[in-house]
Amino acid sequence: MVKHEEVKDGVIFPAGEKNEAFAQYFVGQSYLKGLVSDPAVNVGVGNVTFEPGCRNNWHIHHDGYQILLVTGGEGWYQEEGKSAQFLKAGDVIVTHDGVKHWHGAAKDSWFEHIAITAGTPEWLEPVDDETYNKL
Repeated sequence: MVKHEEVKDGVIFPAGEKNEAFAQYFVGQSYLKGLVSDPAVNVGVGNVTFEPGCRNNWHIHHDGYQILLVTGGEGWYQEEGKSAQFLKAGDVIVTHDGVKHWHGAAKDSWFEHIAITAGTPEWLEPVDDETYNKL
């Protein structure tokens, strides 16, 4: 049974189109809706929606940070060397400059967050199935 199917249509903001631009950095299907497109603002703001089981690769934000505002569904966030954190609507995650991490949906739930990102991402290896399936 899949939980939180209402998330696939967007909870607060639209889910957006299939995230083809970053598909190589995800396991599974994600959707992206850019929310701020002002070139004078040096921060990205986007609504990211994850199908059940979808997660992004490990990555690091250099010369910046990332703030995740969870708006729907259930998911996971993990920093390298730490236990994964279960996420639900209303949770807030702050990832500081240089911290290796990943985030994505639970195996049985849609998941959505607003990502506020500054700096340059360095995309790394995928989260392997063995690690993910233990959650």
